Amino acid sequence: MTTTSAAEKSAEKIAAEQTAFLTWFDRVKRDLPWRRTKDAYAIWVSEVMLQQTRVETVIPYFERFLTDYPTVFALAEAPLDDVLERWSGLGYYRRARMLHAGAQAIAARGKFPEKHAELLDVKGIGPYTAGAVASIAYDEVVPLVDGNVERVLSRLRGIEDDVTKTVGKRAIWREAEALVPLKRAGDFNQALMELGATVCTPRNPSCGTCPLAGYCVAKEKGIAADLPRKTKAAKAKDEHRIALVAVRRNPTTEGLELLLARRKPDVRFGGLHEPPQLVVDAASEDTGDAVGGDFAKAFGVPLEGLFPLPALVHVLSHRRLLVVPYRAKFTGEFGADVSQDLPRALPGDYDSLIAYPLTGGAPAIGLSTLAKKILASAGIVLRGR
Repeated sequence: MTTTSAAEKSAEKIAAEQTAFLTWFDRVKRDLPWRRTKDAYAIWVSEVMLQQTRVETVIPYFERFLTDYPTVFALAEAPLDDVLERWSGLGYYRRARMLHAGAQAIAARGKFPEKHAELLDVKGIGPYTAGAVASIAYDEVVPLVDGNVERVLSRLRGIEDDVTKTVGKRAIWREAEALVPLKRAGDFNQALMELGATVCTPRNPSCGTCPLAGYCVAKEKGIAADLPRKTKAAKAKDEHRIALVAVRRNPTTEGLELLLARRKPDVRFGGLHEPPQLVVDAASEDTGDAVGGDFAKAFGVPLEGLFPLPALVHVLSHRRLLVVPYRAKFTGEFGADVSQDLPRALPGDYDSLIAYPLTGGAPAIGLSTLAKKILASAGIVLRGR
């Protein structure tokens, strides 16, 4: 009589799960633009954009980005300001800077990496992105783990370790490595992500329609809603700011110009432009004159006629920004690069100050969502930027 070993039973179970996954994916997968190509560059761009951003938001950005930068070499040659401008509104701008730097590194090599190990050698490409590109573009048998995969595997295998800790992370990666099949690795990895995005959701998972319901430990134990286990994030802290929306009429061209500050490349929202801002005491109730004095002292730019605009709130991952914008007129004999004519270094996270033309062939610049909100409060919309 022939007996089946535990290892054989485990292999049979994994094979059945792989088949169930792929059969389900072939039937229900969404038609997304990055799924219509095997171009590694396009897949890389999509994976970077999809990090912490909804699919519906990414689609138009992805399509415009690939139109403007159809190859990794086109992206490498583009000025960073242009790239940031096209990323504007998508958020998490560090992704755009790393994508641009990665493209330049790849272009210097002369071709796009074709192996998982080669992808990991590119600064800014981590294990998840390397696994996604290598498996989807080249069908290399490598796993990947993102938030969706983490949730699916923690429930499927009943992993109760904290997935924000080393033990939990290693357990998830072990399961991902064990599950990825020798054939159709890319489709399988996409199936895992698809299941997490559409069925095995953070709240109210649709266990009744899950192709792996019969194999799911968390469903059997009734703990699906409790997994994955994570250390709770710290509550967002309030930060109070004042922002300056200052304009002038250029004495030579008679055109209107807007005062904008550029953030240093190595800080949050690095390389983006915004109305100059200062962090203030939460209890501050300064008058317009006092605020004008604060800005003039910090930036060295004379101001006239400050008046407050309605306060606005902008929520980041770990901070809640409470911003009071002030409208004003700036004066002084400044050229387009205002910071060159200032007697002191700029405060905080800024490295330059410019007089940005509001009319007539203005260059492309990147603006954060917060910057757009502040400008909109003053009735200023930089269209197409």
